[in-house]
Amino acid sequence: MTIRTLCRLPVIAVCLLLHACGGGGSGSTAASPATPAPTAASTPAPASTPVAASAPPAASAPSAESNVVVQSTTPNVQPIRVTRIPTGTRNMLQTSVTLCVPGTNTCQTIDNIQVDTGSQGLRVLASALDPSIALPLVAGKAGSSGNSAVAECAVFGSGYTWGAVRQADVRLAGQVASATSVQLIADSAVPAAATDCSQSGLPMLTASNLRGNGILGVGPFTADCGGGCAASAMPRWYYDCTPSACSATTVAVAQQVTNPVARFATDNNGVLIELPAVPPEGASAVAGTMTFGIGSQANNLLGSATVLKSNSITGYVSTNFGGSDYGSSFIDSGSNGLFFPSTTLTSCGVWYCPATTQTLNATLSSATGASAGVSFSVAKATTLLSSGNNAFSNLAGPASGFFDWGLPFFYGRRVFTALEGRATPAGNGPYYAF
Repeated sequence: MTIRTLCRLPVIAVCLLLHACGGGGSGSTAASPATPAPTAASTPAPASTPVAASAPPAASAPSAESNVVVQSTTPNVQPIRVTRIPTGTRNMLQTSVTLCVPGTNTCQTIDNIQVDTGSQGLRVLASALDPSIALPLVAGKAGSSGNSAVAECAVFGSGYTWGAVRQADVRLAGQVASATSVQLIADSAVPAAATDCSQSGLPMLTASNLRGNGILGVGPFTADCGGGCAASAMPRWYYDCTPSACSATTVAVAQQVTNPVARFATDNNGVLIELPAVPPEGASAVAGTMTFGIGSQANNLLGSATVLKSNSITGYVSTNFGGSDYGSSFIDSGSNGLFFPSTTLTSCGVWYCPATTQTLNATLSSATGASAGVSFSVAKATTLLSSGNNAFSNLAGPASGFFDWGLPFFYGRRVFTALEGRATPAGNGPYYAF
């Protein structure tokens, strides 16, 4: 099966506070390529003494709508790009992230990290991190036998990541997310993936299977699971691991893998992604920006953007398309195509392949009554993928029961993703605006 998008949809019914979809989306140079076989990971970073994670900075109260945004003068623009990657996957939006041992200048910048507005938190391959960057582990439950540490199973639509939860100072542009919980994928500090996790599809534990060195989740929520994982030890989420075994455990929200933007001192209420338009045949490479904050500096003002409040639990908005309403709709830079149901478009494997390019229309709306019409195109995927280009605004594939506005939606637009409970000029998030 072609890996198109890393989507936590199957888990939403279990964990009410992990929302939306995304991360590591991919397609390949053919319509139905074989799934790459797993390969051995390089030696990951060494284990270190577990420590307790600190809480994120205080956010605005979610129950009170506020338009007061703290103003900032901190550099807040992160370069992002779509270009050819070793796996040949198209429409992969990537950036570089600097990880530091908390409170120090012992740091490493890691390239080829996917930018994902559909998930929360930073996940980095242990094999991409130099052993000298010894990030402290997040401790397991007090009283557990041995020197236990927290591990996480992050299940997406196309597979899973597994690894220890560690703390790092995450540096992006001029911002620092201090002592932030991140997942170190295929970390030797914890045993192999728990059985219920390893049954979750492709093990995305190597650069080839992950399509990069990590995923930077900058979605509309602060933590990747939230209150559900704090209240219950749920399968395929967090685990308390000794050197020999792991068992499901509860983890406080403050210790969960956290959206780094939520921990910035300023410009911490969302992100703005800007990518140029691409021609119908695509482009070999595209360079854009991810600007932190909404209404906190002159470069991230909402202007005339339409604000679509998303569901505070799922992060969803609605899409009306072809006479049907899809209440499970989301705007996700981590999906490398547009994915939606269609009774008229011809499919070729996991993609749509109409004989001629089709121009379609849909309307996105929120429960508040705001709406925005969107015109988009779908081209023949086999033609696009046989070209030498890597960025496509008209690459799409079938889905069932939901509408995924993936990376093609972002080309030629200013797309905002506002964080839950954080004050913005349009009130508290979560919302999308474009």
